[in-house]
Amino acid sequence: MKIYDYKGFPNPARVRIALAEKGLTQKVEFITVDVPKGEHRKPAFLAKNPSAAVPALELDDGTVISECTAITEYIDHLDGKPTLTGTTAKQRGVIHMMQRRAEVQLMDAVGAYFHHATPGLGPELETYQNRDWGLKQRERATAGMAYFDGVLARQPYIAGDSFSMADITVLAGLAFADFVKLDIPPQLTHLAGWRARMAQRPSVAG
Repeated sequence: MKIYDYKGFPNPARVRIALAEKGLTQKVEFITVDVPKGEHRKPAFLAKNPSAAVPALELDDGTVISECTAITEYIDHLDGKPTLTGTTAKQRGVIHMMQRRAEVQLMDAVGAYFHHATPGLGPELETYQNRDWGLKQRERATAGMAYFDGVLARQPYIAGDSFSMADITVLAGLAFADFVKLDIPPQLTHLAGWRARMAQRPSVAG
């Protein structure tokens, strides 16, 4: 398997954590796509992923799977023992629900703030910016943090009693928020405590 990504970026980090959780990191060839230099928009990469986004997973038969949720779903089921996407119908439904909320209310909101209300990836790549929209999404990201703080006041993980891809997405979203200097508000102690606990996991610490 090959993973096309740019190490350190939030979405590639999600897949790298999932691979580490499944013990598959050493079985993957990582190929760097230089996003800051616009390599993700070149024809060679667009032929693999028309969405022009990293990461993308290329299987040995040439099949390319993009989107973090889809990639995580694939690698989680390789051994027939899914742990990140749920094993029962209820678990799968709740995990996918919370995964989507993590994307919309945190990851994507921080991303919109970054791309629209900050210099982002620079003028050559940020060809359209709407600062008002970006600032509104900054507010949404902060509200998302508050939402997940409330969730974690009731349960140990984002989607219930066990670590899942929803936790990975919130972790990546918070790391992205750090990068754009959007701190967790000090009153959100449940979220901060959860993050400190998650930082001790080998897949995250490594």
